[in-house]
Amino acid sequence: MGATMPVERVGVSFEPELLERFDSLVSSQGYPSRSEAIRDLIRKAIIESEVEEGSGEVIGTLTFIYDHHEGDVNNRLINLQHDHHQEILFTTHVHMDHDMCLEILIVKGPSVEIRNLTDNIKAIKGVKHGELVITRSSI
Repeated sequence: MGATMPVERVGVSFEPELLERFDSLVSSQGYPSRSEAIRDLIRKAIIESEVEEGSGEVIGTLTFIYDHHEGDVNNRLINLQHDHHQEILFTTHVHMDHDMCLEILIVKGPSVEIRNLTDNIKAIKGVKHGELVITRSSI
């Protein structure tokens, strides 16, 4: 079993209604304690802040859907993905119906490069929706 990290205790004040809602969230999501839920929220806020700043390396998924009949979408997507082959670890492609495709990219690299790839894919004519979900491997 690994060593327990030292912790510092801090006090947090809540309005009664906010605490009640938070306790409900803690319970519904299965946290063992308020403290663990608060630590998760803080980690999430730190990761999001660092990603927004464009600092550090991130890992995650880019999921997007597109109409493969629209314009030159297939060639543009392939060329863009080849331009970012260092950041793309894995891709999968699903035919949703006759026209629409779903693609999922597992990405890893500098935050700024992953954001650039995401923005460029979402801007291609024929891409209907895209969502980037990223995190850091360490915090």
